[in-house]
Amino acid sequence: MLLDVNRKLFTRSDRVKGVDFHPTEPWLLTGLYNGTVNIYNHETGAIVKTFEVSEVPVRCVRFIPRKNWFVAGSDDFQLRVFNYNTHEKVTAFEAHPDYIRCLTVHPSASIVLTGSDDMTIRAWDWDKQWRCIQTYEGHTHYIMNIAISPKDPNTFASACLDRTVKMWSLGTSTANFTMEAHDKGVNYVEFYPGADKPYLVTASDDKTVKIWDYLSKSCVQTLESHTNNVLFAAFHPNLPLIISGGEDGTVKLWNSGTYRLENTLSYALERAWCLSVRKAVNEIAVGYDEGVVVVKLGRDEPTYSMDPSGKLIYTHTNEVLSANLQTVHAEELADGNRIQLSIKELGTTEIFATSLSHSPNGRFVTVVGDGEYIVYTALAWRNKAFGNGSSFAWAGDSNTYAVLEGRLKLRVYKNFRERTGAGMKGAGSWAIDGIHGGTLLGARGSGFVLFWDWETGEVVRRIEADAKNIFWSGTGSLVAICTEESYYVLRFDRDAYEAKLQEGVDISDEGVEEAFELIAEIPENIRTAKWVGDCLIYTNSANRLSYFVGSESYTITPFDTPLYLLGYIPAHNRVYLGDKDVNVYSYTLSLNMVEYQTAVLRGDMDGAAELLPSIPKEQRNKIATFLEGRGLKELAYEVTTDPDHKFDLALSLDDLDAAVEITRTVPELEAEVKWKAIGDRALTVWRFDLARESFEKAGDLSALMLLLLSTGDRDGLQKLAVQAEQKGQNNLAFATLLQLGDPNACVDLLVKTQRAPEAAMFARTYAPTKVPEAVQAWKSELTSKNRSKIAAKIADPIEQPESFEEGWEDAIAREKGEQQSPLPVNGASDSVPPVDDDEEDETAA
Repeated sequence: MLLDVNRKLFTRSDRVKGVDFHPTEPWLLTGLYNGTVNIYNHETGAIVKTFEVSEVPVRCVRFIPRKNWFVAGSDDFQLRVFNYNTHEKVTAFEAHPDYIRCLTVHPSASIVLTGSDDMTIRAWDWDKQWRCIQTYEGHTHYIMNIAISPKDPNTFASACLDRTVKMWSLGTSTANFTMEAHDKGVNYVEFYPGADKPYLVTASDDKTVKIWDYLSKSCVQTLESHTNNVLFAAFHPNLPLIISGGEDGTVKLWNSGTYRLENTLSYALERAWCLSVRKAVNEIAVGYDEGVVVVKLGRDEPTYSMDPSGKLIYTHTNEVLSANLQTVHAEELADGNRIQLSIKELGTTEIFATSLSHSPNGRFVTVVGDGEYIVYTALAWRNKAFGNGSSFAWAGDSNTYAVLEGRLKLRVYKNFRERTGAGMKGAGSWAIDGIHGGTLLGARGSGFVLFWDWETGEVVRRIEADAKNIFWSGTGSLVAICTEESYYVLRFDRDAYEAKLQEGVDISDEGVEEAFELIAEIPENIRTAKWVGDCLIYTNSANRLSYFVGSESYTITPFDTPLYLLGYIPAHNRVYLGDKDVNVYSYTLSLNMVEYQTAVLRGDMDGAAELLPSIPKEQRNKIATFLEGRGLKELAYEVTTDPDHKFDLALSLDDLDAAVEITRTVPELEAEVKWKAIGDRALTVWRFDLARESFEKAGDLSALMLLLLSTGDRDGLQKLAVQAEQKGQNNLAFATLLQLGDPNACVDLLVKTQRAPEAAMFARTYAPTKVPEAVQAWKSELTSKNRSKIAAKIADPIEQPESFEEGWEDAIAREKGEQQSPLPVNGASDSVPPVDDDEEDETAA
């Protein structure tokens, strides 16, 4: 099995006796021989949290994620529980009278099972204050491991140094049955995670790993390769692997189908003690004498292929499953919702598939993996052809395909027979990483992409690029070359290529430069992609579903987790995607909309107009946004069905009458913002009447005051002052009255709004006849606030005439004269004191 093995985390520490992955956080829990528990971020390698649990070894640790806890068992006989968020110790108690060797957390019940050197297993219920609800007896040596059955959570198995494996039920203190498993002590037991096999895997001090059928209690296979005690062995939940490790310091990967040793991993950290498998992705963690290692096995992307009719085929380990998306009722689908599919078992494949690919006509499916390829019939899943090959590519006619053997040997087949005499020119001169089918045969290597003509074998073009994938359109004219940082869309010009051939030009290894024209370069990292006509639909590394048409890309939707593109069904107008477990989701994308955009980009407005009626109404707004982005605002205004968008377009086109009509139809609360926008725009085009109407309906009195001042509308300002006072906008009302030259009204307004000190000061300068009234109001206000002493200190202009005698008559005469000649409407005098809203009585006194 050719499986990529990538080390993600390598950190040294004291001896690691227990490890566990958190199911949702990027955390790895480790229990150390020195009594410490560490939580690592296995993506960054940093220690997130540290707990000093005990002074003796911690031999087993597990997360309880639903409670935000972890539980640890140690050599001081104590079972301790900590909240890993708050660092609070939840509980600690003596669980056994001897070392606690192992523990496991029930997947659904509030139960922790512990195994000890006292030769018993005990069940603890945290919902019952950690009371021991059951003790299981029968083993005659140390209990080394406990595993709960994934098929029946009421059943668990135990491994013991008495050489046996026992099967138990939670409610019964005695074992259901016992298997004499090994010649020496059994260190580990684990269930097969699938539903199709009643298997257990065990690891022993006799240096072997065994697979058991626990129904028949028979040994299915014995795996021998370790040179010392084997301390753990487990089935991988997603890959056809058994992972084992032990005191020889190695971790071995076995094929769970053929039981062949596939790989041996050694990280020079002495003995391997414990294992945890992360189910969400293909990662394992191994604890050693000198540290911990996290390894990623293979890739997360599922192995699948969907033909143009909607038939989906995918693999799970060596099983081949199928579903038909064509039978899904598109009208019942909602964007982003998981689709319930009827899954069928199609068959099995002899190799572990790393890629699947349908032939263009959908009749055949090719499986590639383990350095081999097999071509199956899509309907009956019968073997049609096979051979050695690390990469496979179909031509456009479904009768021709190419196979890459190693990195230098390229074979071409037609009608399932190898084509002789017309090989690909210079194919053995380049080290090729992979080949890709389509109009031309593409090959990618380190720093180059090479295209050959299927029929002649001539080099069409060599392009310098570090590509990771190549996608040909169904029309055969466009190709996308994807790199780690961006993708390039090129147009293939066959006429230009053949013209050079007819001229008799000697085509070198570089091919014909005129054969390809660069259309666009988009800075996105494509994960999966499909061409639909001249539209490239793809998912990128930022978890977005997008499509490329013409020379630009457009986002359909973002999503939270990585999704992989399955295909597009035109009859449904939907894009189908799947996650790593091939749970299927869909999103709407009208092909007519894409064709409309293509016509607009090509300048074919007549063709676009013909397509417009066929576009669903729910897609019209996307079309309008596209047209607006292209500067076609008039057309966007006609197309859009969104009133807000239509309003914005009307404003930008200065079609204020249309904007007014739209605004009259919307609710009053929403209309205020629109009237304000209309008023602002009306001012810029000198439509003052419309601006005044808009500001009035928007209730924007400030803007209305400025407009009325600019136009010298005295009557309008008087009405505005009344309206502002009614709405409680007193500052605006005061400013309007001041602009009207009516100081008496200003004083009255200040008094009425409990601003008597400001009224008195203002009256002394601008309205002397109002001074007594203002002062009296001031005194009354202070008296009402129990500040009579301050009120008594305020000078009374009537009782103390000497304070006001000088110039009093002149002031009154001046006031009368000013009333005959009001203040200019266009502005107030610079000498007008500012109105301060904050009243400081004692300072005023």
